[in-house]
Amino acid sequence: MSKYRVWFLLVICNLFWAGNYVFGKYVIADITPLWITFSRWSLAMFFLVPIAHYIEKPVWHRAKKEWFLLSCMGVLGVIGYNIFLYSALGYTTPTNAALVSALNPGVIVICSIILYRERISILQTLGLILSLIGALVVLTNGEMGRLLQLQFNRGDLLMVGAVIIWTLYTLIARRISTPPITATAISTGIAVLLMAPFAYNQGIQIGQIGTIAITGILYMVLFPSVGSFVFWNLSVQKIGVSKAGVFLNLIPVFTAIISGILGERVTGAQGVGGLLVFCGVYLTTGMLEQRLNIGNRKNKERPNDSGLTNSACCQEK
Repeated sequence: MSKYRVWFLLVICNLFWAGNYVFGKYVIADITPLWITFSRWSLAMFFLVPIAHYIEKPVWHRAKKEWFLLSCMGVLGVIGYNIFLYSALGYTTPTNAALVSALNPGVIVICSIILYRERISILQTLGLILSLIGALVVLTNGEMGRLLQLQFNRGDLLMVGAVIIWTLYTLIARRISTPPITATAISTGIAVLLMAPFAYNQGIQIGQIGTIAITGILYMVLFPSVGSFVFWNLSVQKIGVSKAGVFLNLIPVFTAIISGILGERVTGAQGVGGLLVFCGVYLTTGMLEQRLNIGNRKNKERPNDSGLTNSACCQEK
């Protein structure tokens, strides 16, 4: 798979996750965090298993050697992150939750450099910083002074927990050799089995679930659950943790765009912030560096007045 296709998958992946934030605020009003997580992933299993079987054609029993890592992925990425996220929305504002989640790319990059010795260039570091600034501009509507006025509560602390959990999930996903869709399907199956007794004990009032909540769950099943997790795990295995992590800064940008489509006003500051995020992601992908390197190579190989290339002249000297 080409790197351009991987970048496209990461953009789509985060677009789907942004929709999860939008629908989540409606679904949480009718369904508990545990049942949101349990129901969406139980239904997602009906798609993940056949998709993995027909696309990757895995030898399922070979995944046994990575059962511990796959179980950790299920506990962290499927159960932990989602329950922390939806629980946080019950105590804090969406702005505060999104603001805390904007720390995720930086945490992922730092951990991947320390643990996996991944290397990023100066331009890619600049891209990371630029995309973080853009995310903060979007979330604060251009009033960066609001960062000093935020009062952190239980929900904000839960979002810090969600950031840590997703970082651990991503680092583990980088280590496994099981194909990404198969890994997602297996870890999801493990998570559903672990959640089943707790969901049964908690119970659910089906008659109190509204149409919007049902639509939201269906969206979560098809796009954030199936699409995003498959695209994310595939991308992490292809380009590494640090580069994939920077794309998470697209979530607040896409959230603002979706909210604008649904009728909420999108300000000029949010537009500027979104542009900064896209520029930062562009720098992090390394496309600019590649073009600069190609340009330098062409200049070295260009014939001079004497008919020799620049490299040949150097050799003559």
